[in-house]
Amino acid sequence: MKIHTFIHRIKDIKQPKRFTYPFQYEPHPLSILAAEELKEYLLTRIEWKEELSKGKMFGVLVVLNKNKELRWLAAFSGNLAHQNKHSFFVPPVFDLLHPKGFFIKKEKEITAINHQIIALETSPTYLHLKQQYQTQKRRFDEKLKQEKLNLKQEKQKRDLLRKALQACEKQEYIKKQQKLIQKSQFQKAEFQRFKKTGQKELATIEKEFLAIEDKIAAMKNERKQQSASLQTQLFEQFSFFNARGERKDLNAIFQQTVQKTPPAGAGECAAPKLLQYAFTHDLHPLCMAEFWWGTSPQSVIRHHGSYYPSCQGKCKPILGHMLQGLEVDPNPLAKERTTIDVIHILYEDDYLAVIDKPAGLLSVPGKSNQFSIGEWAKEAFPEAEAPSLVHRLDMATSGLLLIAKQPKIHKALQAQFLHHTIRKQYKALVEGKVQADEGTIDLPISPDYLNRPCQKLDFEHGKKAITYYKVIKQDQNRTLLALFPLTGRTHQLRLHTAHPLGLGMPIVGDELYGHKAERLYLDAQRITFIHPVTHKKMNIEKKSPF
Repeated sequence: MKIHTFIHRIKDIKQPKRFTYPFQYEPHPLSILAAEELKEYLLTRIEWKEELSKGKMFGVLVVLNKNKELRWLAAFSGNLAHQNKHSFFVPPVFDLLHPKGFFIKKEKEITAINHQIIALETSPTYLHLKQQYQTQKRRFDEKLKQEKLNLKQEKQKRDLLRKALQACEKQEYIKKQQKLIQKSQFQKAEFQRFKKTGQKELATIEKEFLAIEDKIAAMKNERKQQSASLQTQLFEQFSFFNARGERKDLNAIFQQTVQKTPPAGAGECAAPKLLQYAFTHDLHPLCMAEFWWGTSPQSVIRHHGSYYPSCQGKCKPILGHMLQGLEVDPNPLAKERTTIDVIHILYEDDYLAVIDKPAGLLSVPGKSNQFSIGEWAKEAFPEAEAPSLVHRLDMATSGLLLIAKQPKIHKALQAQFLHHTIRKQYKALVEGKVQADEGTIDLPISPDYLNRPCQKLDFEHGKKAITYYKVIKQDQNRTLLALFPLTGRTHQLRLHTAHPLGLGMPIVGDELYGHKAERLYLDAQRITFIHPVTHKKMNIEKKSPF
């Protein structure tokens, strides 16, 4: 059964006026109820317990059927128990695992090429020829280098003899000079004979060796072409409807994006599966929600049972098409400019200012129409040459921001940041009780391009990120910390506190890496720097709002 009837009471829950904006939302009570019923079902599937414990994203979609009755659908991202079809869940948009499908057939052909490549690369004949060629070439190169050195040394000797011959009589000079020329010609001819013989011997081995190398290269090229062709053909099979009945495949959808090509796994997430099933079965979507079940992956942070927005990289272009024709909630981040409270200036002179940014305000203008500190600075300091922020704070973070009133002051303060001479201290309230009184977190960070604006732990390509922390006070459930970032990576403090390899305790109110609260409990409390004009050490500190 793909379409589920609510078990729990729903009469008192009002239906939403618009469909969920999938990239920033509070789950509607109907979505939460559907998700809770799905969670109850997952707990009954003992045979999936081990796999589910490793973590998976699930989704629910509340719909109205033809009779205007409330129902709900369920889906999972990717595969579950090595299958993409289960009776409780909506089917995939395209069945990659169908045993008679073209994808399986083509994959088998590409796998066969892989096996041939591996067989050639590991064959005793190839490995012997490769070692023999490399050994012979190394010896030849070393000998050639030595022979060139000998020629050079012999030439130096002849040059010294020629200088000594200047004192000889003409006849004797000509005779000895002739001998030197003959000796030079003989040595050069010997060198050429050695070089030609060595190259000929090497070419014999090289010919056999390169014949296999060329065969391997041809197979790899064939594999590459077949893989690219399969990928294109595969993306054509993922064809999505929208609420207007219009249809587009992945190639057409992603052609409108910057990357042009769909990323691997596009179309296999829960949200597109749910909407596709609704549109193809005359069901009207009302609201949706996606939640994580199980252990968090190492690179990104996920909390068991928590709700998450649809991913930006894979789902945003697809859902942008699928939601056309539905009335959707507005993006809560795309607000028009609103009146803000007075921003406190803690220090100001002719060259710079330090202000206290409220939580919920952008540091610099973004894609939305929200007012920012950057715009405020232009209005607050009209006499300044070009007021600009020296650094940034996340929208949800409050605290001290340094503003330069002149380009040369901005450049000088930026240099201090680059040389790590500017020091900042934050206050943060985290979920849980930190065991050590103080410590250092050293975890590299890189952008999570498929899930912007999140960052992720990345030991391979991430940039070095170091945070020193010190406990201020704590109770049984929360700990107040002083945080000292020794590097300045995006979301460094939020990721370092939340990740299990860091503190494993997200900052209270962190929607991206933890759980929502009335605010993000992170405040930039102190900044220390050298004034670029007076060269005086500046230490600006404020009282934290929590």
